[in-house]
Amino acid sequence: MDLERWLPSGYGFRKWAFVLAVGVAILGLGLAMGIANLYRMYVLPVSGTTFIYYATLQFIPHPFREAFVGVAGALLAWIGVLRLNRAAGEASARGRAYQMPLMGTIRAARKADGPKIVAIGGGTGMPTLLRGLKEVTDNITAVVNVVDDGGSSGRLRRDLGILPPGDFRNNIVALSEAEPLLSELFQHRFEQSGDLAGHSFGNLFLVAMTDVTGNFENAIRESSRVLAVRGKILPSSLTDIELYAELENGEVVRGESVIPRAPSPIKRVFMHPAHAPAYPEAMSEILSADIIVLGPGSLYTSIMPPLLVGDIARAVKANKSAVKVYICNVATQPGETDGFGVVEHVRALHNHIGPGLFDYVIYNSSQRVAEQIDPEASVSAVTLDSAAAARFHNLEWVPADVIRDDNPLRHDPVKLALAVMQLYENRGGKGAPGRVKARELRELSENGHGELPFDTQRLTGDIAGLEAGVAEEHVSKKQ
Repeated sequence: MDLERWLPSGYGFRKWAFVLAVGVAILGLGLAMGIANLYRMYVLPVSGTTFIYYATLQFIPHPFREAFVGVAGALLAWIGVLRLNRAAGEASARGRAYQMPLMGTIRAARKADGPKIVAIGGGTGMPTLLRGLKEVTDNITAVVNVVDDGGSSGRLRRDLGILPPGDFRNNIVALSEAEPLLSELFQHRFEQSGDLAGHSFGNLFLVAMTDVTGNFENAIRESSRVLAVRGKILPSSLTDIELYAELENGEVVRGESVIPRAPSPIKRVFMHPAHAPAYPEAMSEILSADIIVLGPGSLYTSIMPPLLVGDIARAVKANKSAVKVYICNVATQPGETDGFGVVEHVRALHNHIGPGLFDYVIYNSSQRVAEQIDPEASVSAVTLDSAAAARFHNLEWVPADVIRDDNPLRHDPVKLALAVMQLYENRGGKGAPGRVKARELRELSENGHGELPFDTQRLTGDIAGLEAGVAEEHVSKKQ
């Protein structure tokens, strides 16, 4: 028997399996006691020693004795099942593929009925989120950034004219249920000198699969099948997009990998071509999603690029029924968000893409981030300015402890997924906070309690209505 497969070391598997076994044994004992009582017409006051008397609970009258033992056994068994289930989720979220043989069918059925989640972004933040989300649902779609131009991805993009494979590779591994060795192979990077130096095996695999299948999107689909990926991984666009940044000093820099090293703070980012079409399947998934998650990740070079694809942003805004949430970084990123707080991240997204992208902002509430950062370091904890946040009437700010216990400067996959799912369970179907407030104001107006203020349109997140209102204001001023 392969004990490591059935009960691997670490994550508490063996401890909670022992609790489960004890619970089942006690439950069986309770059933046996009940059956035995059917054949016994009386119980001796004391059977044997005092220890046996108390160990067999003979001081408790029938049928309460059997009921007590049965409840205790059922409770222990339930605790064991829950904790084993949680341990399996934590192991998988930490990158250790594991499927409990006895729990696999139950977990698969639960995840198959999970909510439909679309994550938009790239970089290292998206795989962190996906590793947590795949433990609660199989209905995941990752819409991936396609502007990476550094490292192995950039070289392959320039040499072969394909989409940069790096972010796709990372997300495939994050959603994979394949054996750990296969995932490690996909992430292996060649360190020797020569033409392969710096390339990862997974990137080269995707290039080869592109040649075999005829195009990049088929390569992603087939690679996902090979690595038993739970969900879909889609490009935001099939167009060869270059990312540019206009700096505060007026200079314009080109390239996703160059922007964080620019000599001046970022004023805005834009792309060429400016009107690249979105990948149709990505738009379809966004429009039918139950939850849309933006981030975490680099603000200007991972989260914004897919949203600068106009069709992607319009699809996100058009989905009025989804719970739409932005997950803010826990620390600033040198060269991109120096000195930013949560509100500055949100304001940058609004300035570039406009309102209506998200209704909720999850931000880290733990103080351990600030305690961990060296005062002389070039990063700082991202915190919420409550006064500035209050000006965003159409947003709800959701504090949560989402950082890793062993590294407070990084998000924890399990905690992230828990925060997203709790938000969905508490808010799903109730309407965005801005629309709720707008509805309340309209009801007051209809009941004769005053005119509906124009700002209510801003609360609704209805972009068409907002633009119409702005036009009316402009006309009235000219008159």
